[in-house]
Amino acid sequence: MKILRLIICGFGIFFFSNCTKFLETPPDLRTELDSYDKIAELLTTAYPKGNYIPFFDVASDNAGDKGIGRTEGDITNIHPWMYKDVDSRDMDSPTFYWYACYAAISAANHALEAIDKLGNKKEYNPLKGEALIARAYAHHMLAMTFAKNYDPKTAASDPGIPYVTETEKVVLKKYERKTVEHVYQQIEKDIVEGLPLLDNSRYKVPKFHFTTTSANAFAARFYLFKGDYAKVVKHAELALGQDIKSYIRPINSVKHISMEYFTKQEWYTSTENPSNLLICETPSLWGRSYVGNRYGFTSTIYYNLFLAPNITTGRYIYSFFGATETVIHIPKFREHFVTTNVNASFGVPYNMLPLFTADELLLNWAEGLTKLRRFNEAINLLNTFISHKVIYNSEILRYVSDIHDLNVTKINNFYGDQDLEQNLIKTILRFKQIEFVFEGLRWMDVLRHRIPVQHWSYNGNESYILDPGSNNRMFQLPDEVILSGIEPNPR
Repeated sequence: MKILRLIICGFGIFFFSNCTKFLETPPDLRTELDSYDKIAELLTTAYPKGNYIPFFDVASDNAGDKGIGRTEGDITNIHPWMYKDVDSRDMDSPTFYWYACYAAISAANHALEAIDKLGNKKEYNPLKGEALIARAYAHHMLAMTFAKNYDPKTAASDPGIPYVTETEKVVLKKYERKTVEHVYQQIEKDIVEGLPLLDNSRYKVPKFHFTTTSANAFAARFYLFKGDYAKVVKHAELALGQDIKSYIRPINSVKHISMEYFTKQEWYTSTENPSNLLICETPSLWGRSYVGNRYGFTSTIYYNLFLAPNITTGRYIYSFFGATETVIHIPKFREHFVTTNVNASFGVPYNMLPLFTADELLLNWAEGLTKLRRFNEAINLLNTFISHKVIYNSEILRYVSDIHDLNVTKINNFYGDQDLEQNLIKTILRFKQIEFVFEGLRWMDVLRHRIPVQHWSYNGNESYILDPGSNNRMFQLPDEVILSGIEPNPR
């Protein structure tokens, strides 16, 4: 326990202080990492303890201007919506997330170094696998956030992010961004090496660790970003295969419809929710702020996504709450407030984040199949998704396959043309936009598909435009990183 406490302390020094080091790492305690259990304990910190949703969500087209909001002075809400560099290092900011990712990477690297020092014995393989996959995940999130989206035509020249594979031996080591292509090569290398080493049986609570299921879900997402669609399909099949239908969020089930507010709020991020494949606890104000943010989900967005005619012809039965149109929301995040001691009135708010879900996996799988022109298989997956999300009407609270299911004719007629591949992609992206409101995944699709976004001020006098080629699709590196000599993102 001593090593875990010291490392957590080391991470906390950065998160809740004004530390100005580039890549903060825990103390060099490798001599204490001398057993399986100690390394396993260390790996619980190899997942980013930072929340990307607040700036991903508000930068996307799932956010508008409500005109009022309890967080009108919160620049972590204002700046991403206006496509300005976020001048904050507080929790829920890009800078905070940068360091959370590199702290997780540091933990993974310390674990890998310790395993190597212990002779790389076979019994340590499951720990090595988790460390490699966790390292790959944190680097992919960093690349997604702070570098250009992977484009095979330009990846060899586009600046990436530092891919750190060794524990730091000096306080301020000089790092290079290298290229997006290099970063993706390193991520893929870690995935390929790490996945076969995982052993689900060693986890007491599997959903807090990379299992073979969640690691394959991560691989499917990674290859979707890379555009390697055969591997998207391969890893989706390895993750859940035909069992996926029993893991989709049952939004239209009687049990879910009848849940009370706080039960729904807890269920979305619970280990008991079968859709959640990987969950991470992180310090964050998101659970209390996303409802009342000035820049966020508006009644206009609600109507366009959930009430306007849709391709299923059914009624989406997602559970919205809100006394006024400025606070309309789905209860998805229940805050856990941890006081500094039993007598304190102050502490740190935490949210549980579903990093990977079966719903995202299914829709990524369907997109991979579509890109491979395996249209019927993609449509079958989409019908599985629909069967958990829609009802006929307020009197018939159930899905009716003959009415709601998609087919080629229905899809093409809805969009008014015969380009089935593009029509399926539009359908998949809309389903994802709907399913993951308040969860940040829409931004990932905005990046991958170069979707333009325009934010209008409440009075309609100002607009903030994100073009497909805009450099503002990359969040800016932390100030101290730039001062250390790392090339900033262009503006």
